[in-house]
Amino acid sequence: MCGIVGYAGSRNISEVLLQSLKRLEYRGYDSAGIAVVNGSLEVFKEKGDIDSLERKLPPLNGNVGIGHTRWATCGPPSRENAHPFVSQDNNIALVHNGIIENHIQLRRDLEKEGYSFTSETDTEVLVHLISKYYDGDLHKAVRRALRDVRGTYAIAAVEAHSEQIVVARNENPLVLGIGVSENFVASDVTAMLEYTSDVVYLLDGETAIVSPTGVSVYGPDGNVIYRPPSKVDWSVEEARKGGFEHYMLKEIFEQPHAISETLVGYLGEMEELNIIPHSKLDSMKILACGTSYNAGMVGKYIIEELTGIPVQVELASEYRYSKRTNHCPLVVLISQSGETADTLAACKEAKSRGSFTLAITNVVGSSITREADAVLMTHAGPEISVAATKTYTAQLVAMYILAGRLAHTTGHNSEEIRRLKASLRTLPLKVSEVLDRAADFKKASQIFRDARSVFFIGRNRNYPTMLEGALKMKEISYIHAEGYAAGELKHGPLALLDESTPLVAACLPDHTYDKMLTNVSEVAARGSPVLMIVEDGNTDCETIADYVIRLPAVDPLLSPVTLGVALQLLAYYVAKEKGLPIDKPRNLAKSVTVE
Repeated sequence: MCGIVGYAGSRNISEVLLQSLKRLEYRGYDSAGIAVVNGSLEVFKEKGDIDSLERKLPPLNGNVGIGHTRWATCGPPSRENAHPFVSQDNNIALVHNGIIENHIQLRRDLEKEGYSFTSETDTEVLVHLISKYYDGDLHKAVRRALRDVRGTYAIAAVEAHSEQIVVARNENPLVLGIGVSENFVASDVTAMLEYTSDVVYLLDGETAIVSPTGVSVYGPDGNVIYRPPSKVDWSVEEARKGGFEHYMLKEIFEQPHAISETLVGYLGEMEELNIIPHSKLDSMKILACGTSYNAGMVGKYIIEELTGIPVQVELASEYRYSKRTNHCPLVVLISQSGETADTLAACKEAKSRGSFTLAITNVVGSSITREADAVLMTHAGPEISVAATKTYTAQLVAMYILAGRLAHTTGHNSEEIRRLKASLRTLPLKVSEVLDRAADFKKASQIFRDARSVFFIGRNRNYPTMLEGALKMKEISYIHAEGYAAGELKHGPLALLDESTPLVAACLPDHTYDKMLTNVSEVAARGSPVLMIVEDGNTDCETIADYVIRLPAVDPLLSPVTLGVALQLLAYYVAKEKGLPIDKPRNLAKSVTVE
């Protein structure tokens, strides 16, 4: 989400900035803007797409400029909230990706000092803060301002009477492109590959000065760093996928970042989140469709375990047609796009029944954010592949955040809340460890190459995770797959098991572990190939399973996340083995906006 570009050189400035921004459209955005240095600052920005901005641009002259595509976070999509932002004296313009966590307090302090604001964004706070410290040296002012900032950022700033771009990075990507008498800035190499393949990657805590004649990089201590350029040998099309063969695989590998982004701003203030009614809760419902429904099913187990509140999970497409039952004080609606027709209709129905509605979505400004009483945003970024991966994982994280908030409200398990928060902080690292084992899933995929059906089994909180694993398998590999609560095998599905029907079993440490071993033994006795997913150190599987995949140890409460990522990798490599169109499976759309 969001894209930054910058240019210092002799080319047509508006053409370079606009074409570079268009290379970043895949990231998702709702407004765009540019700032050009031409003896003064010329700033143009519009809500909507880059073409809307381009149509309104006059002929521009200048050697230096910056541009931005914004995906709304602080403040809805609008021209006022679009980047670049300009200081009150019109001397400094700034674009920014990331979140300034302490922007509210910084805004209050600046307002007391006489600074006025025209937007709802955290970025405008930053440009005024830099202006406050500016004494003729923009680089010095940027470095000083960032000492007051808590959060994540990639920024590019220009001033009215200089041919320099000052950039800085902390946990948001920023790349410098090296040319001949020209240099570039971008949040992604795709933006600059048309002009150069020599790049310098800025690291956390570093700043840089970019001009037509050179690039200087500075470390956190302010000293100059020499870092030779790297050669990018991707085509533009490949680079859009970040070097991955498919968007799905790229998005699977983006999950540690998606988890971190979703946790930012929520984890430290979990107990104070104003996202639920203050009245006593004696029940709640979760409504969703598809992958979001499976995330809601996991949420049911987590919320009931942490709070004792009874939770019902219903398909949004069925809820509006059900009879009105006893009043439910809280209804949670989950939709990745925020535009899912069935979920939107369910939201309206729940409100008409007198329920407080909370939406969990990945898209700021989407319809459900306007319809629901409260919103809990995931921050997975735009997801291009039809099969949901990182947005599902972000939804799981949102369910943990909600569970923690509800536990605090009901006075349950203060120790469990502390345990949950501590475990969530380690989750990005644990998911990275799963991704490091991708080769294990690629090898295991050969088991399923000729399968016509696959069964996925689990228990308790990992049962809905296996439903999601089966959904991923059928979505992109076109293999019939079913997820089952393991105890239900003997109530019918055992009749379908034989040597041509593989079984995937989640046997991870919890209070159902011994029962799972028994269920898997029943399947193995009937000749089905068994793939067991276990935790590191497990030896029980060696006498039961035909194939084993091991995952890093995690708090059992969080096992649905690492298991979910594992099943995504498995489905991906099965579809790749079969040579199928992974990113765009037949008959499916990314956002279902009709009933």
